[in-house]
Amino acid sequence: MAKWGQGDPRWIVEERADATNVNNWHWTERDATSWSKRKLKEVLEGLVVEGEAGRCEIGDLKHVEGEASCNSRKGKLIFFYEWNLRLSWKGTVKESGEKHKGSVEIPNLSEENEVDDTEINVSKKKGEGDVLKDLMRTEGTTKVREALRDYLKALKTEFTLGMILPTKAPVGQELATERKPSGNTVQDSVTPQSPDMVGVKIPTVRIHMREVFNSPADELYSIFTNKELVQKFSKCPAVIEAEKGGKLQMFEGCVSGEYTELVPSQRIVLKWRCRSWPDEHYATVALNFQDLAAQSELELECKGVPVSHEESTRQCWKKQYFEEIHILLQQSKDTME
Repeated sequence: MAKWGQGDPRWIVEERADATNVNNWHWTERDATSWSKRKLKEVLEGLVVEGEAGRCEIGDLKHVEGEASCNSRKGKLIFFYEWNLRLSWKGTVKESGEKHKGSVEIPNLSEENEVDDTEINVSKKKGEGDVLKDLMRTEGTTKVREALRDYLKALKTEFTLGMILPTKAPVGQELATERKPSGNTVQDSVTPQSPDMVGVKIPTVRIHMREVFNSPADELYSIFTNKELVQKFSKCPAVIEAEKGGKLQMFEGCVSGEYTELVPSQRIVLKWRCRSWPDEHYATVALNFQDLAAQSELELECKGVPVSHEESTRQCWKKQYFEEIHILLQQSKDTME
C-alpha cells in the first residue's frame, strides 16, 4: 500500500470548490447530434464539382438520420457517431448544355470506418447524361470525402473546446516545450506560469505563438474586430463589440470574453475563456500585429491557460483561428482575381 500522498494521482480525489468531475475520472457525455446536423449541412451543401464533362453542384441535405456524441473518461475524449445521409445534386453537361439531377447517399458514416472506406453511392434520374454521373462518382466522391473529413475535424476540435476539465497538477510541473515550426508557423512554445486563484488553485501555463499571414496588418486586425469577418472565418454567429469593455462570443458560445485594449492595426488584448473552464476564470490574450512588406506577422501570447487545457487551447488557436483565417484570405484573393 502506498504511503499517504504517494499513490497513483489518477486515483486521488481532489478537493474542488465546484465538486465537478475531479481529475477528469468520471464519465461525462455531450450530445453532438444537433450541432452535427448543422455542421454536416454547412460542409456538404453547395459543393461544386467541375470537370471536362461539365459542372455539378450538391444541393440540399435531403435526409440526415443518426446521432453523435463526445464522451470524456479518465481525461480522454471518446467519439461516437453514426449517420445515414442523402444529398441531392444537379449538373449541366458542358457540350450540350443538358441539365440532369441525381442523389448522393452515404449509408453509414461512423467511427468504425475511415472516411476513405465509407461507402458513397451516386445515382442519377433516368435519361442520358451519364457523363455527369461519372463525374460525381469520381471528382464528386472526392469532394464529399473532403467535406466529411472537415466535419470530423470540427467535431474533434471546435465542438470539444473545454471538455477536458483542469486538475490539480503539481505547481512547477515541467511543461516547457520546444516545437519545430511548420508551414507559416514561426514559433509555438509553452512556459509554466504561477497559478491563479479562483475558488481553488488552478495551475496555468502561458502559450506563445507566431503566425505569418498573406495580408497587411490593418486587414488582419479587421478580421479580429469586424463582426462580419469574424463570422466568415469562424462559420458561426458571433458577438463582437470591438471597443474597450466590449463583449466577445464565438463558436456557439464555446469561447467568450471581453476586449480590454485596442490599438488599430497594432494590438488587441482580450479577457478570453472556454465555456467549461472553472467559473469566472479567464486567460489574458495579447495579439500583436506587425507589417512585413506584403505580409504581416501575428504574435499571440495567452497567459493563464489551465494546465490541462494547454493542448486544446493551442489547437483552438491553430485550427479554428489561424488555419481558417488563412482560408478566408485565400478566398478573398481568389475573388479579387
